[in-house]
Amino acid sequence: MFLGMGLLLYPGLKDVFPDKNPLLIVNSFLFYWILGDLVLRFFFQKLPVMIVKPLLTLPIKRSKIVNYVLGNSALSFFNVLPLFAIIPFGITLIVKDYPIDSVIIWMLTLVVVVLIINFLNFIIESFSEETELSFLPVIIFAGGLFALNYFNVISFNDIVGRGFSAIYETPILIVIPILILIGLYLFNFKLLRQKLFLDSGLKTKIKEVNASNLDWTKNFGDIAPFMQLDLKLIWRNKRTKSSVWMLAIGLLYGLFFYPQPTYQGMPWFFVFIGVFSTGIFLINFGQFIPAWDSGYYKLLMSQNIKYEHYLKSKFTLMAVSVIILFVLGIPYVFFGWKILLAHFAAAIYNIGVNTHVILYGGSFNRKKIDLGQKAAFNYQGTGAVQWLIGIPLLLLPMGLFALFYFLIGFEMACLILAILGIIGIVFHQKLMRIITAKYLESKYKMIDAFDQNN
Repeated sequence: MFLGMGLLLYPGLKDVFPDKNPLLIVNSFLFYWILGDLVLRFFFQKLPVMIVKPLLTLPIKRSKIVNYVLGNSALSFFNVLPLFAIIPFGITLIVKDYPIDSVIIWMLTLVVVVLIINFLNFIIESFSEETELSFLPVIIFAGGLFALNYFNVISFNDIVGRGFSAIYETPILIVIPILILIGLYLFNFKLLRQKLFLDSGLKTKIKEVNASNLDWTKNFGDIAPFMQLDLKLIWRNKRTKSSVWMLAIGLLYGLFFYPQPTYQGMPWFFVFIGVFSTGIFLINFGQFIPAWDSGYYKLLMSQNIKYEHYLKSKFTLMAVSVIILFVLGIPYVFFGWKILLAHFAAAIYNIGVNTHVILYGGSFNRKKIDLGQKAAFNYQGTGAVQWLIGIPLLLLPMGLFALFYFLIGFEMACLILAILGIIGIVFHQKLMRIITAKYLESKYKMIDAFDQNN
């Protein structure tokens, strides 16, 4: 794909924009490439530290080992891949009578920028691991830059485009990105050298115990101990903590659609946003019930507890999250009363139907989850259930709403969706007995599955 892009970029741009310089067009889009490359690297590229562990027992200077690790990272697939596009496009420019020296300097600048992204990624990763914020820093950083550029607060694509054009016209300016690269290399060298000790992985972090007061959960009666367990589990582990950060994404999800006039004429789509926005915690947390407790599931099942109370605590947590998210999403009425009505119907549907659907789906979970791993692009614990559960959770209410919307109108479609939710609430006790029976039937299969580490 990159090779094809490198070969077809010049003739393609010349065909679409015959009066413009293809090189200047490419320069104007380099900001988006840099931003996208940085985000993808964060999720997929890791510093090759494991290869040096055998060297730590040998009489080799730490500085040599650090230089070896950083140098080895420069040969990463992520750094080689852009060359398949850069080199053919550069050769095409030379064939089209562009100045050879300027084109070569431009190509070298892109290679330097690739290495800058490489070392910048390791700094961001190091920061995210120390703060245990998972993917939040890079999302905020990249999203902030994109937003500033998109809303023309700061035109980064113009700045980056002019910068590359300036280096093309005045090759001596390549010194600037080279100095930035050297600075990032030295900073990474310092960070890695401080961590490169044989016993660094054996040290235990000493933290002050932060015990939250969860006395308010006692108002929920018999399920209070399980709710306390879930709340502590969510807040104390990397993987589950992502469910909390996802609340903000779900709550603001409508802002991607509602301000655009295109979606104002698609009321049938409002319910999908409503189900997703009010049910983001339900979906993100609920799909891995009871795998969140897989690390101590055997111990939990050996206690004299009622399985119904265990499941009811999960239901209560999800139902309360739906109510809170709906209330926080009331300001969406600014974009029209139909949006608020659709969100209200979606919230009732989430409480009455989707909570039971996702709890029932959890009885088929058979994959263990390591709570200490970060959540970004982590598919541990994900099986067929997590993919198939999306059909009844999201597609079914959207399909039903769209059907009745086109047949009898928007208000009646909302009413029918809400009635389905109310039916689920009315028959909650009966549904929970059916779900509990299914979990009890699968109890020993889960215990055996969660006991496996492979």
